[in-house]
Amino acid sequence: MPNAISFMTANFVARETGYAMRDWGHGHHATSDAFAPLATFAERFDGLLGEIRELGFDAIDLWSAHLAPEWATDAHVEAARAALDRHGLSVASYATSVSPGDVDRVCELASAVGVDLLTGGFSSDVERLAPALERHGVRLGFENHPERTPAEVLATIDRGGPMLGATVDTGWWGTQGYDPVRAIEELDGRILHVHLKDVLARGAHDTCRWGLGVVPIEDCVRALGRIGYEGPLSVEHEPPDVDPSDDARAMRAELAGWLA
Repeated sequence: MPNAISFMTANFVARETGYAMRDWGHGHHATSDAFAPLATFAERFDGLLGEIRELGFDAIDLWSAHLAPEWATDAHVEAARAALDRHGLSVASYATSVSPGDVDRVCELASAVGVDLLTGGFSSDVERLAPALERHGVRLGFENHPERTPAEVLATIDRGGPMLGATVDTGWWGTQGYDPVRAIEELDGRILHVHLKDVLARGAHDTCRWGLGVVPIEDCVRALGRIGYEGPLSVEHEPPDVDPSDDARAMRAELAGWLA
C-alpha cells in the first residue's frame, strides 16, 4: 500500500500577510490571529480544507497556527472535526512546538483531531515531556532544523524514551549541507514522519518547488522505500511571497507517480 501523501498546512504561512512575510514569526502570528476568533473560525477552517482537497490531497499535517493550544476551545475543535469529515480529510500529524507547560493540551488537541503523532521541536529538556506523551499515548517526531548530523537527532530522541522518533525534514538537511539520502539511511528504524522539502541553496532555507533546488527529492523517496518506511509523506513548500498552491498540486502528482 503506498504511503499516504499529506499537505502541510504551514505551506500557507505567508497567506495572512498578503504574501509579504518578513519572517516565520510574522506569518505564524498573522495566521494564528486570523484563525483564533470563534465567530469566523468554522468558515475559515472549512475554506482552508476545501482548497487543500481541491489540490488533490486527502490528508493534512495540521500546523498549530491553524488550531493553536493557546486559543482552541472545544467549539473550535468541534468545528475543525466537522470540516475534516465534510471534506474527507484525515490528519497525518499535528505540527507544533511543544513545552512542558502545554504538552498536555497539545496531546489533547492531537487526539481530538484523530492523530497520535506530533511533529516539530520542543522548548525544554525532552525528558520532561516523556511522561505526558506516554500518558496520552501520543508520539513526538523530533524534526531536524539546526542539527547538522543524524547523530545529533538520535542523541536527542534517545533521551526521550519510547514515544520519541524522528521527523525527517529533507529541506533542512539540504540547508545544513548534509546528504538527505544518507540521513534517511542513518535514521532507519527511528523515522515517524517525513517532510519532503527542497531548498534553493545550502546554507539558507529558501524553499522551492522540487527539482529547482539542491535536495534530490526522488532519491529521498526511493531511499525511504528501500528502508521500508510506510508512514506519511508530507508535501512542504513555504514561500514568503507567493501562493504555493500550484506547486503543491504538481508535487503531489509527481510524488504519487514515484510511489505507483
